[in-house]
Amino acid sequence: MTTLRIAVVAGARPNFMKVAPILRAMDSHGGFSAMLVHTGQHYDAALSDVFFEELGIRQPDVRLVIRGKSHGEQTGEILQETEKVFARGYLDGQPLDGVIVVGDVNSTLAAALAATKLQIPVAHVEAGLRSRDRSMPEEINRLATDAICELLLASEPAAVQNLENEGHPQDRVFLVGNVMIDTLQTFLPRARSLRATERFNLTPGNYATVTLHRPSNVDNPETLGRLIDVLVEISERLPIVFPVHPRTRSRLESGELLRPLEQATGIRLTEPLGYLEMLCLNSQAKVIITDSGGLQEESTALGIPCLTMRENTERPVTVTEGTSTLIGNDAARLKHELENVLTGMYRTGSCPKLWDGHAAERIVAVLHENLPDRRVGKSQAVVNRS
Repeated sequence: MTTLRIAVVAGARPNFMKVAPILRAMDSHGGFSAMLVHTGQHYDAALSDVFFEELGIRQPDVRLVIRGKSHGEQTGEILQETEKVFARGYLDGQPLDGVIVVGDVNSTLAAALAATKLQIPVAHVEAGLRSRDRSMPEEINRLATDAICELLLASEPAAVQNLENEGHPQDRVFLVGNVMIDTLQTFLPRARSLRATERFNLTPGNYATVTLHRPSNVDNPETLGRLIDVLVEISERLPIVFPVHPRTRSRLESGELLRPLEQATGIRLTEPLGYLEMLCLNSQAKVIITDSGGLQEESTALGIPCLTMRENTERPVTVTEGTSTLIGNDAARLKHELENVLTGMYRTGSCPKLWDGHAAERIVAVLHENLPDRRVGKSQAVVNRS
């Protein structure tokens, strides 16, 4: 069996839940030697190291130190540093056969660019997701990454359709399912054993979890203030646990909005939680309120109603088939939908096709079958078929 030398790139919190099952599947397959590259995009231990410990991810073979704050600084630094890593080749000095990038963070685009410029084929996990909102940095990363990757690994049929509409050759596009759900299914029993509801004095099935971090929700003090008012009011009837992202905490403090949350007896404020503890809480919540794409997916897999604080989503299957309802950042709409949840008038859904816990196995099979024949530029040129 041919052994492929692969660099697997991760750098931000959402990446780790995706690379964990891929690395395990590569080890089980036997046809891969994987080099794990941590770009350091999230260098806070609460946003990075805890995930290695909880998910059993081995320590990175390469750990970069990236200190850029802006999108341009981060992307530029990661591009420079990953280019050096990829140019050196695998750990044994042999050339890399491929690079895997996941998701839509700055590390995703930068590593894909570095590898492509070195003529190393790149596979993008979660290819084809589109919000059609170019004000989101993640949307730019998604579009640019897919434009240069040799293998496009999609998690849902809408993503495949997007890629076909954009003119990507069909021999590059593969529907493999959602690798995030692999991680969820693997770790859900362990997560539930943590009894996180006891820690926060919550009754299973009778509380809400809240996460907010996107600029559209937290950067405007008036918008954020109205959302906080609704959460405080609802918490009198439905307890809320609110892990506060560092960005959100900064906005709450600067807008003098932290005190109302701290004074609300029904709200449990906490620092960002590890993956397992957050999964434990989400799996037993009455409703999830979030602007996170990953939690949209988790809520659908768990069958928990999700009020998504966004006007659009790159994961439409969570709305068309799953449990997610898009509500934007309208405080009145949030209150209305929460009232619906409290009275039992909420949408139910089903788990989408191929969200079955075996996406990583399909990804590894696609890579082993297709990477040996790939070199950048070898596939047919992209032709617009829209």
